[in-house]
Amino acid sequence: MSLYRSVVWFAKGLREYTKSGYESACKDFVPHDLEVQVPGRVFLVTGGNSGIGKATALEIAKRGGTVHLVCRDQARAEDARDEIIRESSNQNIFLHIVDLSDPKQIWKFVENFKQEHKLHVLINNAGCMVNKRELTEDGLEKNFAANTLGVYILTTGLIPVLEKEHDPRVITVSSGGMLAQKLSTNDLQSERTPFDGTMVYAQNKVSERQQVVLTERWAQGHLAIHFSSMHPGWADTPGVRQAMPGFHARFRDRLRSEAQGADTVLWLALSSAAAAQPSGRFFQDRKPVSTHLPLARTSSSPAEEEKLIEILEQLAQTFK
Repeated sequence: MSLYRSVVWFAKGLREYTKSGYESACKDFVPHDLEVQVPGRVFLVTGGNSGIGKATALEIAKRGGTVHLVCRDQARAEDARDEIIRESSNQNIFLHIVDLSDPKQIWKFVENFKQEHKLHVLINNAGCMVNKRELTEDGLEKNFAANTLGVYILTTGLIPVLEKEHDPRVITVSSGGMLAQKLSTNDLQSERTPFDGTMVYAQNKVSERQQVVLTERWAQGHLAIHFSSMHPGWADTPGVRQAMPGFHARFRDRLRSEAQGADTVLWLALSSAAAAQPSGRFFQDRKPVSTHLPLARTSSSPAEEEKLIEILEQLAQTFK
């Protein structure tokens, strides 16, 4: 991450990603965009037991949607499901325990889900940020396994289910950290570069680096589905508190609430205005925004992007 990119990105973050940035942006929101009811529509939210995922699931449940929570920790997930049912008076909240860093578990879940359920909206919200290099039982670096390969397998596996329904959508919760990162396919699992958990998270969770490249490619290849990725801003979530305690301590009074972080996820999942936007775009505060900083030289070539797809497909099939 170059010094120029870091400085420009951080200045942008202080201006746009904070609570005050949301308060400024929301003046342009159309209030009735989210005044919708969605009974009969089915949503799948990964990482729905806390933070932005739970806030998203709760608001969907309040609007009558059927929600499938995909979580790793059973006890926390059950607590979240009970809370969502209690606060929304919606009983159609279902729980699936899946470790999204385990590709074999994801494939098994996908095959079972395809046989038993329909799906209108997939929300890839779960994220992993391990600050030291750790490997899964399959020998995969954990951040890469959960944030990139896991998203790839889950999304590609569920595309056939989504394509059967009216107005299908896929939303991937990313991070503004991607603006300071250039796609690199030479060391996807951080084997040869010094390990920085925060930097790896930015590489794994963002635009034109992996998830956003995938979003753009999926949009080109599956025209019946509306794909989008988004940045929720800097929100005060359990994940941020745990993974970045120094950042949280310094900026806690300026961070967005979980509901503010979830707003654009909901807008992309529920509103007709979002569906009218071109598929494959990257959103911040209900608006499509650039996936590159000015003069940052973070663009990637079609060949680099194709290489990413090829690597992920080969890995995914290995574990099928």
